[in-house]
Amino acid sequence: MALQVGDKIPNFSAIDTNANVFESDTVVGKKAFVIYFYPKDDTRVCTEQACSFRDQYEDFKALDTEVIGVSSDSVKSHQKFTNQYKLPFILLSDVDKKLRKLFGVPNDLFGLIPGRVTYVVDKNGVIQLVFNSMSGKIHIKKALEILKRT
Repeated sequence: MALQVGDKIPNFSAIDTNANVFESDTVVGKKAFVIYFYPKDDTRVCTEQACSFRDQYEDFKALDTEVIGVSSDSVKSHQKFTNQYKLPFILLSDVDKKLRKLFGVPNDLFGLIPGRVTYVVDKNGVIQLVFNSMSGKIHIKKALEILKRT
């Protein structure tokens, strides 16, 4: 079942861009965060979305919010993607799609492409926004709107 607004974020772990284990409890209870699921590194819309998060990263930091990207790409792919576009936030590798299943992220309408969903989570680990759209850039605007209200 998909996570919804008002749900508490489940504990999770995954391998990050630096090949370290990321544990959700390193942010839950300490700061708000945006976790966004995207289909694939280095594709047009995914790159636009990542670069939009990069370009507004200071706005997120000013709101004491961390940004975390998730796709099923390998750590090596994430490292290349991060270096190429100078992404200041971590990417988590979800090769086995466990995180995607845990959050209930759907595939696109035709079931072929992994979905693009953004979750805004407050400092207490409660989901404040679930935004599902294959359009990449609008996710950043929606996330910042919610964070400014909380």
